[in-house]
Amino acid sequence: MEAPLICLFYYHVCIIIITMCGTKLVEAIESPNYTVAASESDFEIRLYRESSWLSASVQGTSFTQSTRIGFHRLYQYMHGGNMDSSRMAFTAPVLTSINSSTSSSPQHGNEYVVMSYMSAKYNGKHPEPNPELNLQVEKWKAHCIAVRKFSGFARDDNINTEVEALRNSLSGKAATIQDKGTYAIAQYNDSRQISGRLNEVWINVSGPFGQCCPPSQ
Repeated sequence: MEAPLICLFYYHVCIIIITMCGTKLVEAIESPNYTVAASESDFEIRLYRESSWLSASVQGTSFTQSTRIGFHRLYQYMHGGNMDSSRMAFTAPVLTSINSSTSSSPQHGNEYVVMSYMSAKYNGKHPEPNPELNLQVEKWKAHCIAVRKFSGFARDDNINTEVEALRNSLSGKAATIQDKGTYAIAQYNDSRQISGRLNEVWINVSGPFGQCCPPSQ
């Protein structure tokens, strides 16, 4: 009787180990590298290194809808919609940049640019996207970004509150907002995940922060 019990014990141990390792593998999604240049109670300044992003421009009146449309094009690229027909691992975050200063009329809305970080393993030589997806590659130089975290789902009815909270936090600090009409929303979780969600507001800044932040590009 002891042998079956011992086998059953080790079986459950193996299941636990596999489950834990599987969780780590799921969580091990590549993200752009950065260092924290300054930290406050409600935001931090990050110095991001040079990086490449694949972007989809969308003209729209809704953050949620425009992000969905842009991400669908990025999704197609990652699932073989490229000149190599190769499938690639997803990275994080999905970044939606909003330029409210380019709005021509309420009917046309704002310019949204939905972006996906390109893995560093490609070293700038990623597969070219299929032309019909209308995707562009953006190369970022090293620059600083002010970041405010918030939970739940990022939606049209809450992102403006989070953006204004970050702008207010930066007011009076040793930080210069590079473009007051532009900000970005970073989303790190699958849309099917309900709890424990992480989102961030990103605003490009420059400032002394230990003399480590060059002007944004």
